[in-house]
Amino acid sequence: MELILAITLFAFSSGITPGPNNIMLMTSGVNFGIKPSLPHLAGICLGFPCMVLAIGLGLSSVFQAYPVLHLIIKVLGVSYLLYLSWLIARSSNKMEGKQLSQPFSFIQAAAFQWVNPKGWIMAVGAIATFTVQTADMTPQVLTIATVFLCVAFPCAMVWLTFGVALKRLLKNQRQQKIFNITMALLLVASILPMIGA
Repeated sequence: MELILAITLFAFSSGITPGPNNIMLMTSGVNFGIKPSLPHLAGICLGFPCMVLAIGLGLSSVFQAYPVLHLIIKVLGVSYLLYLSWLIARSSNKMEGKQLSQPFSFIQAAAFQWVNPKGWIMAVGAIATFTVQTADMTPQVLTIATVFLCVAFPCAMVWLTFGVALKRLLKNQRQQKIFNITMALLLVASILPMIGA
């Protein structure tokens, strides 16, 4: 029971703090509202525990055998996040009477977990911290993934609803554009600590 509590605290503290997923969810809430953003939210909340399972059940040994793969994923992840930042900064919004972009789909959000540097750090950190080496680590890894699944939905919903609440404060196209540029810059700032890791 103490282990589950420790995993829950880790999952909550890493899931509620700002990072690429949360910044993009808040931005989606501002630009699209809750209902159109739900596939994005579900993709994060289900995609990340699947990533934890994959890493915990063997993918980590591949990275130990081929360390260059970790570097390749990091470069791809940072590049993709910079591209997403650019899209967010340039995104249109409903206030303009047209909409040039759309929220992430479920598949896009789930796949994004694999190039999200914060996601990799969280997943590897959880597996390294909360497992002990045994012949069959499956029950431990399943416990960690299940806790992340349970904690992810409320944490992600906080950021999405915060974005929707912010939309009420953004009274015109200029304010929403400033918000989008600010979120793009915050997304860039959120990956800077991961670059040196």
